Amino acid sequence: MARRRLRPSRILMRLRRIIRNDQLILSILAVFVGAAAGGGVIAIRELIDFIQGVFLAGTSENLISSVTSLHWAQILFAPAIGGLMIGLFIHYFIPGRKPRSVAKVIEASALQGGRMNFRAGIGAAIASAASIGVGGSVGREGPAIHLGATFGAWFAEKLHLTRSLSQALLGCGAAAAVAASFNAPIAGALFAHEVVVGHFAMSAFAPIVIASVVGTIVSRIYFGDFPAFGISEQSLASFWEFPAVVGLGIASGLVAILFMRTAMKTEDIMQKAPGPQWLRPAIGGCLVGGIALVFPQVLGVGYDATDLALKVQLPLTLLIALIFMKMLATSICIGSGFGGGIFTPSLMIGAMLGGAYGIVATDIFPEFSSGPGAYTIIGMGAVSAAVLGAPISTTLIIFELTDDYPLTIAVMIGVVVSNIVAQQFLGKSFFSWQLERAGLDLKGGFETALLRSIKVRRLVDRNSETVLVGAGLQELRHKLQASETGELFVLKEDGELFGTITLADLSDAAFDHDVDNLINAGDVARVHPPILDLDDDLETANKVIRDSGEHYIGVVENHETMKFIGTLHETEVMAAYNRALVEARHEEHEGAH
Repeated sequence: MARRRLRPSRILMRLRRIIRNDQLILSILAVFVGAAAGGGVIAIRELIDFIQGVFLAGTSENLISSVTSLHWAQILFAPAIGGLMIGLFIHYFIPGRKPRSVAKVIEASALQGGRMNFRAGIGAAIASAASIGVGGSVGREGPAIHLGATFGAWFAEKLHLTRSLSQALLGCGAAAAVAASFNAPIAGALFAHEVVVGHFAMSAFAPIVIASVVGTIVSRIYFGDFPAFGISEQSLASFWEFPAVVGLGIASGLVAILFMRTAMKTEDIMQKAPGPQWLRPAIGGCLVGGIALVFPQVLGVGYDATDLALKVQLPLTLLIALIFMKMLATSICIGSGFGGGIFTPSLMIGAMLGGAYGIVATDIFPEFSSGPGAYTIIGMGAVSAAVLGAPISTTLIIFELTDDYPLTIAVMIGVVVSNIVAQQFLGKSFFSWQLERAGLDLKGGFETALLRSIKVRRLVDRNSETVLVGAGLQELRHKLQASETGELFVLKEDGELFGTITLADLSDAAFDHDVDNLINAGDVARVHPPILDLDDDLETANKVIRDSGEHYIGVVENHETMKFIGTLHETEVMAAYNRALVEARHEEHEGAH
């Protein structure tokens, strides 16, 4: 079935009559997307504060002090009652009956041509704001990014933009949301490229930067221009502290791994729990409320607790306890089906780890330590970067959140080390894990998805040189000399692949006619050669070719029957990929005119 070509909207056609440069058109659209995303961030934050005022008598900035004055029953049951309402809302009003966040944006960019469900985007934003408002231990930035990307996708759909232009607007929405959430325009632009787009595309750079700046302006007009955390400037006391920074990076990587594994395990447990799916957020809310009776700091986004850690106003024992309590509370919320993100909880966990590490380091080496505040900032960046898999943008977010640039080198070292540790022992970020849970592997982005769309059966050469396993040396010499590939595929009588033979495999027998009647193909063939089956894709084929070093790979019907079908040459793999890529770009070009 032929693909339906998208016809440009009348608005886009009018724009093209005036402006013939796609990047300029995108830049104009980026202003509107950035403004919409900035407005969406404001709406989410205001809705969170409203719901928190109803359920917990406070806001994100003063939640701890408000909660400590509440009756224990309200602390315990507010998240549970809120969780029940959220579960019912998600069940009846959100397509797919699952809360959505950044992973869905990455999927939309890589596989869906920048298309997203607008209703689901709005519903997810409401569910996430409500989740935080009732005390859920989740972040507000993930839902904001999803909402911003939804606005970008909506503009792209209404204007019937092509895949590449739609992906760019998706990135614009995400960038503006990050920028507006953190008052961090530089980090917003880089986050969109690093996480959403998946690469630094120069064609989308200008529109994404514009959207990020516009989103920041909208946010600053409403909230003011000041960093999220007002702290005194921090800097390293000496270069002798770098070993301690490396140690904190290692610890941060291990904590990030523990956090992600805890979230994975908790979700597995919650998915197996009896009862309807819509009831699980209520159960999770009750558990979080129980934790909050002892540790009220775990409720909500955790900005107030993070601020206290940065100002060195929390004792060591509480810092250590909150590392694990926040980790557990967030895992319960995510696993049970609350809406919300993972970024802000990662910041808080990192702040607690860094603060505790800094207190210990300062006590042991007071003359060489910069103080706990500096290590708190480093821990925030190191843990969150490892969890999100976004070291560049996370580092910049930390700078713009704290307005503290003298710690640049130290934060960068901590981030790099933590990412190395996380990748070495876990090999994935939180977003990658969510995508894997959905049956998706998007490590290679659009190009890899294109390779996966092409099956080996489309390219197999069925005219390959074959011999039976009982063929004598004389026949082998003759066929090898006549073969264009220099390789024979040895088959059993029933057509099953036995092995392969090249001239080198004959060795001395190649020129020794005295053994013609003593040796057959089965004696000299290389058994268990690398193979592909008809349903393998070109990504698999490329890996097999690369790992084996073979130019020709035998293709069988399937791995059970091993019935030989033909061969696949390495040049055909790249040729097919290039043809598909050219075709995709041609369709985009045709759709734009």
